[in-house]
Amino acid sequence: MKQPSLLTDRHTGQPVKPASGWWSRPGLSLLLALAWLALARSVEPVHLLSALLIGLCVPRLVSAFLPPPATVRWGPAMRLAIVVLKDIVVANWVVARLVLGPLARMRPMWLRVPLASDHPQVNALFATIITTTPGTVSCVVDEVEHCIWVHAIDGDDEAAMVADMKARYEAALMDVFSVQPERTGHGSA
Repeated sequence: MKQPSLLTDRHTGQPVKPASGWWSRPGLSLLLALAWLALARSVEPVHLLSALLIGLCVPRLVSAFLPPPATVRWGPAMRLAIVVLKDIVVANWVVARLVLGPLARMRPMWLRVPLASDHPQVNALFATIITTTPGTVSCVVDEVEHCIWVHAIDGDDEAAMVADMKARYEAALMDVFSVQPERTGHGSA
């Protein structure tokens, strides 16, 4: 009798074979090796060897617990990174003017930003970008209502702010991960 797969693709429901092999997660291997060297604060041969072993062995040991790696389109990812960095600089200037000016000018508000997809990386990065941009904080990623609740330090047009976040960040993230929208509009699913 065939053993059922422990992992299934969240979108298709098809069984997924965990990534295997010594270099199945090169990014994770590199990150772990560099983290080890940073913690050791040394590049002596013994620490280089330890970093190599940790970078090779740990991803292989935990591969059964990790979802399959996402496919990233690097061109759209770089364009998104430039947009986010520019927005962070501009938002810092705007927030500084708001905070240093009369507090009565601020109009804080809660925004309900509906999610177009259930893709975990897209939604996690979308919430992270919102939080990283000064003036907004993603407080809750509500998987039941398929939305992110965002607190904005200043706003006057909720619909325009939501549309701007979705157009600038969510659509770009969906392009980066080649994800098709599962929901449209601003209502709940």
